[in-house]
Amino acid sequence: MPGENLTRTEARERAALLTVNGYDVALDLRSAVEPPPTTGPRTFRSTTTITFESAEEGATAFVDLVAPHVHSVTLNGESLPVDEVFDGTRVTLPGLRASNEVTIDAQCAYSRTGEGLHHFLDPEDGEVYLYTQYEPADARRVFANFEQPDLKAPFDFTVTAPASWTVLSNGAQRGEPRPVDDGRWALWRFERTQPISTYITAVVAGPYHYVTDTYRRTLEDGSELEIPLGALCRKGLARHFDPEDIFTVTKQGLDFFHDHFDYPYPFGKYDQAFVPEYNIGAMENPGCVTFREEFVFRGKVTDASYEGRANVILHEMAHMWFGDLVTMEWWDDLWLKESFADFMGAFALVGSTRFRDGWITFANRRKSWAYRADQLPSTHPITADIRDLEDAKLNFDGITYAKGASVLKQLVAYVGEDAFLEGARRYFKRHQWGNTRLEDLLSALEETSGRDMAEWSKAWLQTAGVNTLTPQLTYDADGRVTELAVLQEAGSEAHPTLRPHRVAVGLYRRDAAHGTLERYARAEADVAGARTPVPELAGAERPDLVLVNDADLTYCKIRFDEVSLATLRDHLGELTDPLARALCWSAVWNLTRDGLMPARDFISLVLRFAGRETEIGVLQMLHGQARLALHQYTARDWRAEGARLLSEGAVTQLRQAEPGSGHQLAWARFLASVASGEQELRLLQGLLAGTARIDGLEVDQELRWTFLEPLAAEGLADEAAVEAELARDDTASGKRHQVRCLAARPSAAVKAQAWASVVESDALSNALVEATISGFDQPGQAELTAPYAPRYFEVLESVWASRSIEIAMAIVRGLFPATQGDQATLDAADAWLAGHPDAAPALRRLVAESRDDLARALRAQRTDAPGV
Repeated sequence: MPGENLTRTEARERAALLTVNGYDVALDLRSAVEPPPTTGPRTFRSTTTITFESAEEGATAFVDLVAPHVHSVTLNGESLPVDEVFDGTRVTLPGLRASNEVTIDAQCAYSRTGEGLHHFLDPEDGEVYLYTQYEPADARRVFANFEQPDLKAPFDFTVTAPASWTVLSNGAQRGEPRPVDDGRWALWRFERTQPISTYITAVVAGPYHYVTDTYRRTLEDGSELEIPLGALCRKGLARHFDPEDIFTVTKQGLDFFHDHFDYPYPFGKYDQAFVPEYNIGAMENPGCVTFREEFVFRGKVTDASYEGRANVILHEMAHMWFGDLVTMEWWDDLWLKESFADFMGAFALVGSTRFRDGWITFANRRKSWAYRADQLPSTHPITADIRDLEDAKLNFDGITYAKGASVLKQLVAYVGEDAFLEGARRYFKRHQWGNTRLEDLLSALEETSGRDMAEWSKAWLQTAGVNTLTPQLTYDADGRVTELAVLQEAGSEAHPTLRPHRVAVGLYRRDAAHGTLERYARAEADVAGARTPVPELAGAERPDLVLVNDADLTYCKIRFDEVSLATLRDHLGELTDPLARALCWSAVWNLTRDGLMPARDFISLVLRFAGRETEIGVLQMLHGQARLALHQYTARDWRAEGARLLSEGAVTQLRQAEPGSGHQLAWARFLASVASGEQELRLLQGLLAGTARIDGLEVDQELRWTFLEPLAAEGLADEAAVEAELARDDTASGKRHQVRCLAARPSAAVKAQAWASVVESDALSNALVEATISGFDQPGQAELTAPYAPRYFEVLESVWASRSIEIAMAIVRGLFPATQGDQATLDAADAWLAGHPDAAPALRRLVAESRDDLARALRAQRTDAPGV
C-alpha cells in the first residue's frame, strides 16, 4: 500500500503543471468469462489515451496506474521503455511539451476486494457480474489517469464484452453495440462525459436484470427535460427487485432538487445499479450510480429499511450537484460533497417522499455515528487536514457525513432556509464543472444571508469536538421559573471551543390522568459562551422535563437537570412528540456511553419503554444500543442476568406486537441477537423447524438465517445444519450467511480456521472476509478468541503492508480483541501504539480508535458496578 499513496503536495504540484483535455479509455472485458489463469491474477486489457497541456515544457510528470503489466507507453508518438518508466503504481512522463498525448496499453487486474473493477461469479447461476468502485483513488486500477479530484476532464469509454451482457457507463450508449469476432462479443461506445473527476467514472457490465422508466419535467424556460431512468440488479435477485418504488423515489427526488437548486440535472441519463459484494452503501457516479445489493430486500423488512434506501437514493442524487457538478479541490474539503449530500438526503426525504419523519431517524441514528466519531482521539474538524490518500480513505467517517450534515442543519437555522438554498444555487452556477475550496461556498452564503460566515466557519468547520448543553433553572416560591439558562461545556481540554448554537428549549409537563408528557412552552435562543439565559421562559410553570435542543436544530450532546432525568427514568415512553422522544433516547444513550448512567439503567429503560416506541427506526436503534450496552458497558457479573432480562423482554414484546407488523419483525430479530436462555433458544429452534409459531410472523429465508446464527454460536446448530440451510438458499447471499454461521460456532478449531482464512490468506472476497470476521467475534466466546488477542497485535503491520487498504481496514477494525473487554487488552493496545510510533498513520489511527472504544467500555463498566 505505501507505494500506492499520493500526497497532497504531489497533487498540488501536478495540478499546477497540468491541464487535462480528455481521456479515451478502451476496456476489453472478454477475459471475465474465460477460465482463470493457472498463476497470477485474472486480468483485462486497458488502453488509455490522455491529451493534456503542460505549463512547463521539458517538465516531468507521472500518470497513476496500478497494474500487473504494461505492454507499452507512447508519449507524443515516441515509445518509452516500460521497465524504466513504470514502477507498478506510476508511469513517469519525461520531457513534456506544451501539448501532449500519452497512450498506455496495460493488463489490469480484476478485483475481489471491491476496489477497482470487481469480478463476481454468482454461485447460483454461474454468471459473472462486474462493476467499478473508485473513491478515493482506485480508478488507476482500471485505467491510467491523473488520479486526483481537481484534474477534471471529459471521458470517452468503449467496452468490449459478451454480446448478451448489459454494459453501462456514465454516458449514454452511443448507437447499438457492434458485434466483434464471431458475434459472441460486442463493443459498446458511450457518449463523451462532461468534465468530471476520475473517481466518479464508472462501468457496470454483466447479464444484469435491467428495468427502465423516464422522468419528464417542463423547465421554467418552457423547454422539456427528459431523463431516461434505469434500475438493475443481478438476475438472481430479480424476483425480489422492486424498481417501481425505486423509480418513485427517484422522480420525487429529481422534482425536489430541480425545485430547490434551479439547475437542471446535468448528466443525461440516470441509471442505478444494485451490485454484489459492495464495500459501501452507494457511490454517486454521475449517470451510473452504484448501490450495495442489500438494498434489494430478499425478505420482509421494516419501513426503516425502505426509508434508509430512499435516503441513500436521495443522498447520491444530491451529489450530482454537490460533488459531481462542483467538486472539492482536494480531500481536505470532502465535506463540500458528503456533508451536503447527507443533509440534502434527509432534507429531500422529508420534503418529497412518504417518509415525513426522516429527521427523527436522523436525530437518533445518524447523529449517534457523529457523536461517537467526534469523541475519538482521531476526531478532526469537518474541514480536515488530509495529507495523503490513506488519510482520505479514513475520513469517510461520522464527522464528514453526519456531523457535517448536522452542522448544515444548524446553518439553515442560523441563516434561514431561503438564504441557504440561494447560496447553493449561486455556488452551482459560479463553479459548474470546476473545483472549489471552503471559502468558495462561504462567500456565496455570505452574499445571500448577510451573515459573516468567517466566525461561524471557524467555530463549526475548523474545530473538532462536540459541545454539551445543560439547562439550569431557578424557581420562585410559587414554583414558577425565575430563570432558565443554558450551560455550554467544551468537548474536552484538547478541543475547548464553545460554539454559537441556535437552539429551541422545550418545557414539558406530565398529564397523569392521560399518561402523557407534552410540551407546553418553547423558546428559541442563540446560545453563546458558557452560560446563556433564555428570558422568554421566565415565569413559566415548573416543568417536569426541560429539553434543550428541542426540534434538534443544533449539533450537541444534551444533558438534563435532576428533575428532568428523574422524569425520564419513570416516564420516557409517555413523551407524545416522536422527535422529542428520539432526542431523549439519544441523550440517555450518550449518558451511558459517557459513564454517567449505569448501563443496566439504560437497559431497564429499553425494557420498560421500547415496547411503546412508535418509530420503527428508533426502536431498531434501541435494540442495537441495548445489545452493545449489555456486552460492553455492563459489569461482567451482571451480564448473565442482563441477557436473561433482555431475552425474556424480547419474547414478551414479540408476542404482544401487532401480528405481521414491522415492530414484530424488529423484536424477532432482537430476540435472535440476545437469546441466551434455554427457553428462548428453544423458541428459535421451533420457529426454524416450524414446530413453533407466532401469529403474523413470517419466517422467510432471511429471518431463518437470523435465527440460525445464534443457534450456531451456542453450539445448537452444527455444520450439517448450516449446510442444510445453504442448500435451501444456495445463493450469493446464502453463502455469506453460511460463512458467518460457520465461523460463529464455539470451537477452537473453527476459530483457528476463521482466523487463518482472513489473516493468513487472501483467497476470500471482501464480502466473505466481512462475514467471517462477523462470525468469529461472538459475545460469550471470549475464552475461545483469547489466544488471538496477542496475535492480532503481532500481525498488524504485515496485514497493513500486504493487503489492499479496504481489506486491511476490515481486518484491523474487525479483529481488534474488543470481546476480551479487559485491562490487559487495553494495556496491549497501548503497548503497541507506544512501540510502533513509525507505523503508518492510518493504521495507528484505526488501532487508537478501537483502543478508545475499549477504554470507554471499561469506564462504563466501572459506573455500572461502582462498588467493585
